[in-house]
Amino acid sequence: MLALFVIMVLTRSAILRKQGIRAIVFGQTDKSDFLLVPLVLAIAYSVLANTFGLPLWGALIHPFWSTTSPGWAGLALCILSVAGFALTLANFGNSFRVGIDENSPDELVTDGIFAISRNPIYVCFLMFFIGLFLIHRNVVIAVAVVLFALAIHRQILREEGFLALHYGEAYAEYCKKVRRYL
Repeated sequence: MLALFVIMVLTRSAILRKQGIRAIVFGQTDKSDFLLVPLVLAIAYSVLANTFGLPLWGALIHPFWSTTSPGWAGLALCILSVAGFALTLANFGNSFRVGIDENSPDELVTDGIFAISRNPIYVCFLMFFIGLFLIHRNVVIAVAVVLFALAIHRQILREEGFLALHYGEAYAEYCKKVRRYL
């Protein structure tokens, strides 16, 4: 399912690229954006190691609990997050960017799923990784999810600063009506 996120982003970016819009601007305004990459890779490797018996210190992937019930809830969260991510990409239209696009931002999107959350993509990512934790229930994913959540929150604050400067009063009004997360 993690591959679905990547495929959807790359597909949407390719569609926008054909329209002359550069959607992937990740790391252009702040190189520390790349701190997210090792966190995602740690989660992905932990899942692969746990699933396929790849090398990883056993204590790091030893499950916190033995019952599988939370895993089913985790699977449901993962499926819901992938569907929510697809819906968010559709609602974004031409405004979709990976990173902060200071050079050619598009219009402010406030309808559709953005009428429920100002950051639905990040909510979907967090739901997905929490779902993975519930499925695999190990320390690597637990720590990575917490660090990922902190990094996402930092990114959201950076984006909010940019949006406030770029869209002014329209963004301020939007913030009054719609919550940051849910």
